[in-house]
Amino acid sequence: MRIGRVGNGLGLLALLALLGTAGTLRAAEVVLRAPGAPEGLAPDLRAASLSVQARARGTVSAQDLLAAARADYARMVAVLYEAGFYGGTVSISVDGREANAIPALEAPQQISRIVIRVDPGPPFTFASAEIGPLAPGTHLPEGFAPGRRARAGVIKAATDRAIGGWRRHGHAKAGVASQRATAFHRRNVLAADIAIDPGPRLSFGRLQVPDDSRVRPDRIRAIAGLPRGETFSPQALERAAERLRRSGAFSSVALREAEAPGPAGRLDIRAAVTDAKPRRIGFGAELASLEGVTLTGFWLHRNLLGGAERFRVDGRIGGIGGESGGIDYALSSRFERPATFTPDTGLYLEARLKQEDEPDYRERSAQLEGGLTHVFSERLKGEAGLAYRYAEIDDDLGSRTLQHVLVPLELTWDSRDDTLDATDGWYLDLEATPFVGLDRSAAGARAYADARGYLAFGKEEGLVLAGRAQLGTVAGAKIAEIPAEMLFYSGGAGTVRGQPFQSLAVDLGGGRRVGGRSFMAFSGELRADVGERLGLVAFADTGFVGQDSLGTDNGSWHSGAGFGVRYDTGVGPIRLDIATPLDGDPGEDFELYIGIGQAF
Repeated sequence: MRIGRVGNGLGLLALLALLGTAGTLRAAEVVLRAPGAPEGLAPDLRAASLSVQARARGTVSAQDLLAAARADYARMVAVLYEAGFYGGTVSISVDGREANAIPALEAPQQISRIVIRVDPGPPFTFASAEIGPLAPGTHLPEGFAPGRRARAGVIKAATDRAIGGWRRHGHAKAGVASQRATAFHRRNVLAADIAIDPGPRLSFGRLQVPDDSRVRPDRIRAIAGLPRGETFSPQALERAAERLRRSGAFSSVALREAEAPGPAGRLDIRAAVTDAKPRRIGFGAELASLEGVTLTGFWLHRNLLGGAERFRVDGRIGGIGGESGGIDYALSSRFERPATFTPDTGLYLEARLKQEDEPDYRERSAQLEGGLTHVFSERLKGEAGLAYRYAEIDDDLGSRTLQHVLVPLELTWDSRDDTLDATDGWYLDLEATPFVGLDRSAAGARAYADARGYLAFGKEEGLVLAGRAQLGTVAGAKIAEIPAEMLFYSGGAGTVRGQPFQSLAVDLGGGRRVGGRSFMAFSGELRADVGERLGLVAFADTGFVGQDSLGTDNGSWHSGAGFGVRYDTGVGPIRLDIATPLDGDPGEDFELYIGIGQAF
């Protein structure tokens, strides 16, 4: 690579920065020319240029702009190498003078024009591409082969894969023994020869933990679950770091390998953690036409007993100013202890008090629950518990008191790219709750599934197609023997928008209604970005509630559709939806919904 008149380098740049304030650049022009560059190279050069970036920021000092121009030599060369051009030239003129030829003590007070000229020259291909030895199962990039474009990034990727292959086999200190890349300008080819030193096979040693953390050292080690004595594995190291992050007790986590292995080939790992603030408080609000205002709040302690135990208290008041029954109240608390029995298994204890004053029933309930959670993988999580539930119910079937022992089970698969504003991936939540009545002989089970999928397409993937399916059933017990909250209704923000809240239920005749034992709901949305922060949504929902557990022929359907607006706050979108029923006379009645995050 030939570079136009390279100066004295970084020493002069440092001196320039200490010479004081020079004049300012006002409306200076920065021009980048790359004649003969292939498609896509010029934008990469422009994106890498500090001079272009400095000019885009507006008024800057002449010294800052000169420093940026000097730095652009190396940055332009790096872009050319990345694209496989090793015989190009770079020239950067500052008001007609080569930037690297301007003496440090003669820095201009004013700069009017910078011209960056890049002649990429011919592209280079690999004459040879050798790297080794390779660990079993190592797959090199397809581009690292004779006759392919000799991109610098391909060489780096091949090196990283070769080293990574050995690390996956326990050779934690694998590295480059020697490397040679020779450019033959007459033939426009590059010969790459890289020798890898696998180093010895190592095993995990001791996890060294900081003594300034509020979390006890023994608990940090238990949560990390580093498999001491087992063969080193980058995947196991990352899983240990992820367990510490998942605990919520730390704002940052890094696990670093020791510089050299210890006796018997054991490699110690040092944990660098920063404690998160132990307490957090939050609030939320949602508004719907019929349901009124719902207010939520929580208080959280992330390290209650010094072992990264989480304790959270949640409160909710709903139905404020609404027309869908009375005021609803809920108060719950949950204690979670990570790393119980295994590093990926947690213990939880939960207590809930709730009053639901809905159009068709009023239920006051209390529940105590305990169980275990388990993280099977980054995407798959599960939970199993044992609970006691007491409920007092008033509905069209009369007044009654029910007591149940429940076994709540849940399995969740989540591959979404963003939980509040997903554009890609899948979400599947499966719940099964067998129960036995204590005051009566009724026994049964409730099952519920929630599946969601997302697909982005169009220009810059500005369109997102989102779909949701909900299915539910209660088998075994009769409707009168089931808590009203465990039955199914349809209508409202979470099921069918445009239909009044819980407007679809089982009609017993004579104006009497109860929840159903079977349920289906389907929703579809088309989301479109119309600005940097603004989005529009068109949606349609439909729902079904049946009297029996199978939803055969004794149920009813209803539907709704509408439009919405989304405003991206950076944390999550603010949602405003307006919808109308599709049954009867569409367009005569409307429902309004406001909240945070997408509808699903």
